[in-house]
Amino acid sequence: MATTENLVVEAQPRQADGKNVARRVRKSGRVPAIVYGAKKEPVAVSVDPKQISRVLHSASGHNTIFDLQLGGGNEKAMIVDWQYEPIKGALLHIDLKRIAMDQRLHVQVPIVLKGEAAGVKQQGGILEQVLREVDVECLPADIPTAIEADVSHLVFGEVLRVGNLPHFEGKLKYLTDADQAVAHITAVKEVVEPAPEAAAEAAAAPAEPEVIKKGKQETEEGAAPEAAPPAKGEKKEKK
Repeated sequence: MATTENLVVEAQPRQADGKNVARRVRKSGRVPAIVYGAKKEPVAVSVDPKQISRVLHSASGHNTIFDLQLGGGNEKAMIVDWQYEPIKGALLHIDLKRIAMDQRLHVQVPIVLKGEAAGVKQQGGILEQVLREVDVECLPADIPTAIEADVSHLVFGEVLRVGNLPHFEGKLKYLTDADQAVAHITAVKEVVEPAPEAAAEAAAAPAEPEVIKKGKQETEEGAAPEAAPPAKGEKKEKK
């Protein structure tokens, strides 16, 4: 499950949001954050980026419930949103939510496929996973790290759907449509190459000279035609 007892995030109160305030916080080596939830007022804080990274890179990732230490108190919390700097990859801002352990949460959990599908092993198909996360509702202590789905029975014509996923003894309620496809077997697509004779003919066909195309274009665009020769009987002017 997603709860990890050993992870602690220490938060320090800071001034209200503002670009200059946020810059000063980041310059000091911390990350600006906001804490909300549990019917309490939001609080602007700063956190240690190493502690946040430890949570995000844990087995349950952002679904991990950790101990948030703030103002001498200790309460459960989880990360609900975070932003990275696109070039250097540094954390820019964190949203933390207070968690009541007796109230159900709406979270997204990754789906992990297990087993070798019969459609791959025996029929030569390809296993395609079309849904990688699913929305569930459960108590905080029951959030799974991942939902494992057995695909060993899958053959051509069969589809693994959300309704086929495990329910963990009724602890999970799936919010994603039960008919939503999770995985199925697809055929190997063959690449059709042109016949050698057709390829040779296409290579040997001469291309239209660029000079001719250019001259035609200039004429069409109104290039001045050459002067017509003088008519018969017309005398040249004597110099």
